[in-house]
Amino acid sequence: MTSHVSTSPAAGSIRVACIQMQPVFGNVAANVAHSLELIDRAASQGADLVVLPELANTGYMFASREEAFGLAELIPGGSSVAAWSERAARHSLHIVAGITERSGPDLYNSAVVIGPDGYIGTFRKVHLWNEENLFFEPGNLGFPVFHTPIGRIGVAICYDGWFPETFRLCALQGADIVCVPTNWVPIPGQAEGREAMANILVMAAAHSNSIFIACADRVGIERGQPFEGQSLIVSYTGWPVVGPASRDAEDILIAEVDLGEARRKRNWNAFNQVLRDRRVDIYHEMLGSVAKRGWY
Repeated sequence: MTSHVSTSPAAGSIRVACIQMQPVFGNVAANVAHSLELIDRAASQGADLVVLPELANTGYMFASREEAFGLAELIPGGSSVAAWSERAARHSLHIVAGITERSGPDLYNSAVVIGPDGYIGTFRKVHLWNEENLFFEPGNLGFPVFHTPIGRIGVAICYDGWFPETFRLCALQGADIVCVPTNWVPIPGQAEGREAMANILVMAAAHSNSIFIACADRVGIERGQPFEGQSLIVSYTGWPVVGPASRDAEDILIAEVDLGEARRKRNWNAFNQVLRDRRVDIYHEMLGSVAKRGWY
């Protein structure tokens, strides 16, 4: 286990931590306990916002919907959210964590947003990847932006990052940072040793929307499926502040960032502001969604 810290202290800055870990499939208690140990380590290094991987409490490679349902929890009433909420309160920090959610007869690949005062909200993965379509319902909450004392937080999960609309809708609603719990896998055509395609996508999205993006991936091989690792935290400039992490080792990435810079530096020159320059006379300002415009 290694930790990588990038610092650029400034007034109003916060420390964002992405925890790259390896869940043990199906062992919710052990996975949550391990995540708490890593949250404690991040907190000891001053983290204000911690991002955990996709489905961090259960693992990813479900064999059946029944198996997934048996591991799923209610939100916010489940044991995982309770444990993460206790740590958020203890360390006075915010947590975004991937979780398998049960809601009535439905299952969702979700992420919870938790603050020092407890549960804040839920994001449900909008774009399902591969056999997730056998187990989960597509997310039905859109792309909410959560207003917190440390900044406005958007959330996306893994394959959501392949859709530019994901980050655009978060930015248009005023997000300062988008947290991405993820389980990236190798992409067809990816040369041996080449960086994850997702790294390239999130760097482009951060730049074209002038937002920070914090991606926490997992590592290891689960039921034959390898995962990519390479977690990273990207500046509004599009360049990583810290990371990518390794492909195969648990890691904690920490970056000190000033979220306000994403807004202050959105004017690129005397003429261009990347969100204001959109041609909303040609296409709908909010992409035809019911999302409400925020501050950009």
